[in-house]
Amino acid sequence: MGQLLEEALADKQIGVIIAYHPPIFRPIKRLNLDNAKQAIVLKCVAQGIGVFSPHTASDSCVGGVNDWLAKGLGAGTIKPIAPAQNPPEGHEEAGTGRMFTLDQPAPLSTIIERVKQHLKLRYVRVATTNKHSSGELISTIGICAGSGSSVLLPATADLYFTGEMSHHDILAALDKNTSVILCEHSNTERGYLSEVLKPKLEQLLKEGKEEKIDVVVSKVDKDPLETV
Repeated sequence: MGQLLEEALADKQIGVIIAYHPPIFRPIKRLNLDNAKQAIVLKCVAQGIGVFSPHTASDSCVGGVNDWLAKGLGAGTIKPIAPAQNPPEGHEEAGTGRMFTLDQPAPLSTIIERVKQHLKLRYVRVATTNKHSSGELISTIGICAGSGSSVLLPATADLYFTGEMSHHDILAALDKNTSVILCEHSNTERGYLSEVLKPKLEQLLKEGKEEKIDVVVSKVDKDPLETV
């Protein structure tokens, strides 16, 4: 976040940072420049920059991050794993995670290539069940951007597609005969910002306004982990 913040502070036209992940996740009791997280707050306040983090809403809404992940898997039907309780009118399909059913079942190797192409990744991590190693096709895919264990493990699917899972949660999935694709946490979220959120914001911000408001996606933001 530090490098991204400096990128924003260097552009005096920036008035708001939309950070998918909240820079302050745990409560803080003081503000001190010696602490990296607290320094983010102080520097933003000093330059008059607001910070907005729509993480959970972007995960759960129709057309959000999980729906965007599903678009890279091929043709199929989609529904929330845990539907939202009492959603507002027009948002009945909102909820946590997504269960995606392929119109045409496909081998795990094909799904892996689709994921890599959609997320623009050279590598992903995969845990494969014996049945999928033997060529059995994938029909259902549980999807959860970021860290998906708590959402995915209660769901029954041929494949889990998420950013990260713990070692023991991966073993639990394999015990259920469910294969796993892991892409690293933020790699399952980043593409949504430029491909979906940016054009949506640009459209909303220009409606009924004469002044043009630019939406800029960070050039320095990247997943902290890399394969070497």
